Amino acid sequence: MQLYFIRHGQSQNNASWDTSGSDAERVADPALTPLGQRQAQRVAEFLTTGDPHFQFAGRDAQNGRGFPITHLYCSLMMRAVQTATPIAKALGLPLMAWPDVHEHGGIYMDDAAGVQHGQPGLTRTQCAAQFPDLIVPDWLDERGWWQSRPYESDELYRERAKRFVHELLARHSNSKDSVAVVSHGAFFTQMMRTLLGANHYEGQNWFAMNNCAISRLDFDFDINETGQQQFLVMVYQNRAEFLPHNLVS
Repeated sequence: MQLYFIRHGQSQNNASWDTSGSDAERVADPALTPLGQRQAQRVAEFLTTGDPHFQFAGRDAQNGRGFPITHLYCSLMMRAVQTATPIAKALGLPLMAWPDVHEHGGIYMDDAAGVQHGQPGLTRTQCAAQFPDLIVPDWLDERGWWQSRPYESDELYRERAKRFVHELLARHSNSKDSVAVVSHGAFFTQMMRTLLGANHYEGQNWFAMNNCAISRLDFDFDINETGQQQFLVMVYQNRAEFLPHNLVS
């Protein structure tokens, strides 16, 4: 199995933070900026490139033959769905929501005292109106996917990353599937901590990702005297050379 982890394009919150260094203008579920929309279109185009006749011995670590993506998932946060939608169109793949790949904390807003309060998130009606091709969970209703739950604790964050990795391997391990997940920068870090067994280094390691950058991980198998063993290969991380300089954020 190959995993292509794609960070969403620049969001309104990303842009306001880059400008002010503050969360004063933060919104609960930000949309893509015009720059983020252009980034999303560019990564969608890039994922359709490649020469199927390209000759390369080994694992084609630069995807010279292209991106053989078979499954496409995204979080239910607005910026991720907006990024994944042109990718789905470009690749001709169904787009499936995977709620567990959301950003740390969930959908929330701070009050004047700095206390986080949960917000609904996208509802079934909103998804149908804005993203008619998005496949959403059966349980999604008008309460929204986050359903105004409290701010996600660090413990729940770690458990969610473990749950995602377990489910990802259950769905696609030991296969030739190429899975793309459009998600979030902090969640990528927590996923990598989980995969590397490094949760005890909480807060001390980080994996940088630009908006719409791609990271590729290959899950391979080996047969030895103890049976089948799975091993992980980090092929590349934070790949963004396909973005022109004026689209890098």
